[in-house]
Amino acid sequence: MPNIDQHPPGSFSWIELATSDQTAAKSFYTSLFGWEVFDVPMGPDQTYTIFQLGGRDTAAGYQLNAEQRTRGVPPHWNIYVAVSNADETAGKVAGLGGTLLAPPFDVMDHGRMAIVQDPTGASFSIWQPKAHTGTQVSGVDGTLCWADLNSPDRDKAVPFYTGLFGWQFEPGKDKDLTGYLHIKNGEEFIGGATPSQFLPPGAPPHWLAYFLTSNCDASADKAKSLGASMWVPPSDIEGAGRFSVLADPQGAAFALFQSSR
Repeated sequence: MPNIDQHPPGSFSWIELATSDQTAAKSFYTSLFGWEVFDVPMGPDQTYTIFQLGGRDTAAGYQLNAEQRTRGVPPHWNIYVAVSNADETAGKVAGLGGTLLAPPFDVMDHGRMAIVQDPTGASFSIWQPKAHTGTQVSGVDGTLCWADLNSPDRDKAVPFYTGLFGWQFEPGKDKDLTGYLHIKNGEEFIGGATPSQFLPPGAPPHWLAYFLTSNCDASADKAKSLGASMWVPPSDIEGAGRFSVLADPQGAAFALFQSSR
């Protein structure tokens, strides 16, 4: 399986589940993706779960704390973007119209991070790696392969991300049909921005993570049998592959993607 030793700045480097039931979530994702579990104690009654494939880190998960639940934070997948300097990147956020939900802080010797909300309300984290680079494997089932910005005010979000990370937003060859924009970091396409007419009604602005599968229909059926809700049944993306959008049994949304290439 392709190993990752470092992530270029501006790329999606880590994926982390905040859940209301960590034990149930571990059971769901290990069954769905074949992930292995490596639990790290985080203090009294708290455990940080690192999910692995072949002993290499692929994602993580933790239990929402009481304060987060009181604020109504729902179960969700949080996307991290690699940066070379967390303080420098965080310093640009306010000037671009975003909000720092948590200013830069050190995570032991693993790295330095901040939590950011874009001008439309979608949140994500930035990660300056030290001992922990982020995901260590790609290109196999159960690995992060793409992420979509789902915001009802995409035109307001695009300049923010362009200014913060230097991303380019480019229409695909089907631009006249859907209006979907592809996110390009340097020379690499890493994600997209969904047109507002395709967003689920009432859903808050968010980033949607895609996990690779070699059989979208079978994986979606398996997820459903494990208690997931299906929001978008397996559907074709012309010239790219097949995808499905689901929510795990605790309500965290994610997508599956099967490449046709």
